[in-house]
Amino acid sequence: MGTRPRLLALAQLLRLPNVFTAFADIGLAACAGVAFFPGWREPDYWLTVGLLALASGSLYLAGMVWNDIFDRDEDRRDRPFRPLPSGRVSLRTAAVLGSLLVAAGVGFAAVAGALAYGLGLAAAVLAYDGGLKRTPPGPVAMGACRFLNVLLGLSAVPDEHLNTALRIHLAGVVGVYIVGVTWFARTEAAESNRRQLLAAAGVMLLSLALGLTLRGRLPAGPGPGGILFPYLLVGFGFLVGLPVSRAVQRPGPKEVQAAVKRCVLGLVVLDAVLATAFVGLPGLLLVLLLPPALWLGKWVYST
Repeated sequence: MGTRPRLLALAQLLRLPNVFTAFADIGLAACAGVAFFPGWREPDYWLTVGLLALASGSLYLAGMVWNDIFDRDEDRRDRPFRPLPSGRVSLRTAAVLGSLLVAAGVGFAAVAGALAYGLGLAAAVLAYDGGLKRTPPGPVAMGACRFLNVLLGLSAVPDEHLNTALRIHLAGVVGVYIVGVTWFARTEAAESNRRQLLAAAGVMLLSLALGLTLRGRLPAGPGPGGILFPYLLVGFGFLVGLPVSRAVQRPGPKEVQAAVKRCVLGLVVLDAVLATAFVGLPGLLLVLLLPPALWLGKWVYST
């Protein structure tokens, strides 16, 4: 296999476009730090944020690799084009890569002073991939991974500057959203059950309702971004709601997978909108993480 096909196979194994959603979670947390932590102007703060982004991205990519390792028998039957069942990436290479990424993620978290969060996130990712995803609480387990990812980012803000309730609320918005997305995607490879899709969409809607209540925990809004925050959140609801609605009406694999792709990459937009509640319109700069994800998505599948 040539270099380019091999790199493409590895990128597909890693679901490379999706890693930008992990970076967006850390960016959201960094914006919360800007709003509450006076030391955000210091280089040390941004060094810590950078290390946490590396930790988050490494653990996310590790999760993608181990997902395909654990699913290789199922993929051999239903998705033979994927890197492992097609033989484009060997099982040994995938296991080494997945292990190195877990070690790197935990290592970066340790250097950033967030070892406990790094270990917790690594354990949650491996538990989900290793079997929890096939159980009824599977979507909740995936949501817990995102919940911990946001808390990982928020660890850059000292405890005395950001209370626990607000940390849990912010991480909970993202976590509940991913519970809904994961539930929606559970049977994306086949015809989906319309009732389950509706229930999953309801969970995503619940996350947006939780997001709207976030403003009540914050001081006076930071300029026009704070004022526009509720409207931006409603706009985001339409952004993901339209493909979700189409998938509910026609629950075939093509429609459901299109909706899931929009919802997964839409997490970058959700993080950007939530960031405006803390820093105003500059929070929308997180959307700049979306173009590279979409560009990579031309060659690398996201689901």
